[in-house]
Amino acid sequence: MNILIIGGGGREHAIARNVYNSPNHPNVFCAPGNAGTATLGANVDTKANDIAGLVEFAKRKDIELTIVGPEQPLADGIVDAFTEAGLRIFGPTRKAARLEADKAYAKQLMTEARIPTATSRTFTRVDHAREYLATRDEAQVVKAAGLAAGKGVVVCDDPADALLAAERMLVDGEFGDAGRAIIVEEKLLGQEISIHAITDGSAVHILESSQDHKRALDNDQGPNTGGMGAYSPFTPNLRGKSVADFYTRVENEILLPTLDTLRRHDIEYKGVIYLGLMVTAGGPQVLEYNCRFGDPETQVLFARLKTDFVDIAEACIDGRLDEITIEYDPRPAVCVVMASGGYPGAFEINKPISGIAEAEADDNVVVYHAGTTMHGDRLVTSGGRVLGVTALGTDIATATRGAYDAVGRINFDGAHFRTDIARSAL
Repeated sequence: MNILIIGGGGREHAIARNVYNSPNHPNVFCAPGNAGTATLGANVDTKANDIAGLVEFAKRKDIELTIVGPEQPLADGIVDAFTEAGLRIFGPTRKAARLEADKAYAKQLMTEARIPTATSRTFTRVDHAREYLATRDEAQVVKAAGLAAGKGVVVCDDPADALLAAERMLVDGEFGDAGRAIIVEEKLLGQEISIHAITDGSAVHILESSQDHKRALDNDQGPNTGGMGAYSPFTPNLRGKSVADFYTRVENEILLPTLDTLRRHDIEYKGVIYLGLMVTAGGPQVLEYNCRFGDPETQVLFARLKTDFVDIAEACIDGRLDEITIEYDPRPAVCVVMASGGYPGAFEINKPISGIAEAEADDNVVVYHAGTTMHGDRLVTSGGRVLGVTALGTDIATATRGAYDAVGRINFDGAHFRTDIARSAL
């Protein structure tokens, strides 16, 4: 069986590792992949957004299943293109992926479906945003409406800072086309949780919970990043209510109404639907939708996933998800992202990396590659987030110690990482 994985980050390395270990013994191809995926199969010198090139490759190599990692090719219609070419592919269509690609659209859909979310307004003109913010005296969140690689969100405790953020997006073009429209919404108070679900268009299966750490620095300081670490499972403070009741609410009040409303618009959603939720005193409220697995949440989820993801993906495509039982390693997992110095701002690449073999000498540790490549026989950095150092443990404390012990064995010039991943769980 030939399987193609689209993308080149830590998320895709985690998926590729599960696929590589499938009982089906597939041949794994990754486009474009990284130094980690190259140890599992063949990297393909085709960018993730080169849809025509990927279709041609899939036909030429008789690819039987394609799994899409990043959001941009999904938003660009890669699933539509592969399906039209008669190729099997896991992920939502362009129309379904608009849930992530257009936050203004997502807010409209939430209003129609009566899904709990923050009160918000959408702006394309800075003068209108200025007038609105002049009436606010509470904390606001300003979001680029388009895709901004997880960095297009600014949390502002002072509404004056929200105006500056709006000006940077609408006037200065801080996030390019992604910020041509912005969302301004009230800041919700509570605990944030990442909920990933798999759907075949009708059946829904909620995966194990996780919590991401978005800010660059300890204690949730510094700018937003694509994610500096994660842990799984994460159980929020439910104020005496049961975990089962919480997930029932998420399914009945958010996931199913979302899918039902999409169907009313003749949109069938298949693939991953990822909810960024704030657990407030009144219950879960939606911060955002994503149409793919999170990164670095995938690293902790797939470190624990025991079920063959090939079977899960194929069941989704065929509309038989209810036939699949998804099993996990009961042990918690913690992932610490090692990033290039300066990330998420300017950073240098081509820094030699050492110590990964020593880190992975512990059977409970796996080092997922993200921004890595090979220069000859030397492993070097090639991106902002470089490695996702992930450990399993008997409890969160043990997994955290394992991850940081492994981080201590790895070296590259300028390496930066947070020292408080999973601390809130302890």
